[in-house]
Amino acid sequence: MQAKTQHAFEQEMALARQAYLAQQYDVSFARLERAHILGQRYFFPHLITHAWMFRVGMRTRRWREVIGQTLRLVAVVPGFLFGWVPIGNTGGANVSALRPMPIPEDLKAVVPSQNARPEYRARVLVWLLIGLVLLIALTRIV
Repeated sequence: MQAKTQHAFEQEMALARQAYLAQQYDVSFARLERAHILGQRYFFPHLITHAWMFRVGMRTRRWREVIGQTLRLVAVVPGFLFGWVPIGNTGGANVSALRPMPIPEDLKAVVPSQNARPEYRARVLVWLLIGLVLLIALTRIV
C-alpha cells in the first residue's frame, strides 16, 4: 500500500474507533466506509474494515448489517485471490458488494489508481504457494 493511502486508511480507522468508543456508531460506520474505499485492494486492511463493520452492526443490533458483514468477511479471501475489487464500494450491507461506486472527491488523491499490477504479484505468489502445498499433499497421498 502506498504511504499516502496507508496514512489515510489509518487516519480513517482511528477516527472510526474514536467514534465507536464515544458510542457514535453512525459516525463510526461512515468512517469505516471511507476506510473500506481506501483499503479494499489490500487483504488485511479490507478484512479489518469488515470486521469493524461487523462489530458496529452487533453493537447497534442491525442484523442485516451483521449478516452482510459475515458474508463479506468470507468473501475477502476469494476477492483478494482473484483480484476483483469494485472500486469505490463503501462495504456496507446497504449496497451491493459487487457494485463499483464513485470515489468521494477528498479521497481521490489517495485512492490507488486502477492499475493493480503490484498487488497481482502478491496474488500470484499466494496462488503458487497454494499450488505447491497441494502438489506436496497429493504426492504424499500417492
